Amino acid sequence: MSERLSCSSCSESLHGCRYIQVEQKALCIRCYDHLYANTCHRCKQLIGHDQKELAHEDRSFHERCFRCFSCERSLANESFILQGDAVVCRDCYCSQFSSRCAACSQSVMPGSRMLEMEGSTWHEDCFLCRGCQKPIGGEAFIPVNDDVYCRPCYDKKVAPRCSYCRKAVTKGGVSCKEEVWHQECFVCSGCRAPLAGQSFPSQGDRPYCLRCFTNLYGEKCAGCNTPITGFGDGKYVSFEERRWHQPCFKCSRCSVSLVDSGFFPDRDQILCTDCYSDD
Repeated sequence: MSERLSCSSCSESLHGCRYIQVEQKALCIRCYDHLYANTCHRCKQLIGHDQKELAHEDRSFHERCFRCFSCERSLANESFILQGDAVVCRDCYCSQFSSRCAACSQSVMPGSRMLEMEGSTWHEDCFLCRGCQKPIGGEAFIPVNDDVYCRPCYDKKVAPRCSYCRKAVTKGGVSCKEEVWHQECFVCSGCRAPLAGQSFPSQGDRPYCLRCFTNLYGEKCAGCNTPITGFGDGKYVSFEERRWHQPCFKCSRCSVSLVDSGFFPDRDQILCTDCYSDD
């Protein structure tokens, strides 16, 4: 007598019944569906052994349930896009979920080559240099207001020009009186010494180092005949049309300091009270 065939799970006789062999075990249809069938991601019902199953990533669907979440269109034979937990057709994705290219206003589809900047999105072919109108792609670019420029166009058309050499200033410039210079071009108009990073006086639009400015334009001390400057220890005494460094403001005869003291002018001289009294 042949051995009795029964379901390996529920022990129900399989004689004259359909069954499924799994890992050398015979299972009735009911037990097979219970143990091995996947659950449809949409309707949450089991996908029976005799039902067509569609899968995407780790999700399974009945063929009838694999539809656009928005328009209910079947996606069994169409391209689709996963939007959160839902699948949507391309048309619904474009109209409801996709970003819009800031240049052409068309949808930017997932997986397509695109660029993003400050919350806006472009197709790669739509992200153009404002100057040459060529796609920037992966090259460096400089934003200017609402436009972008490739580096060559920025240097040629937009970058400020050095007031000395007239070439583009792209980094590390010096600004003075609404004009710009390269650091290496910002030099004293007299001796050509570098001025970047230090205080400097100017005459008109021409910057000078302190030495050149005082030699050319500085007022001379009536005592030592050297320039009086406003930089560093530049305190001075003024009387009528003459100026003195504070250390130089002293009696013309006895050399006593006259700072904060009384004095008397005597033609080209200034005298302390004692020396004036001797006269």
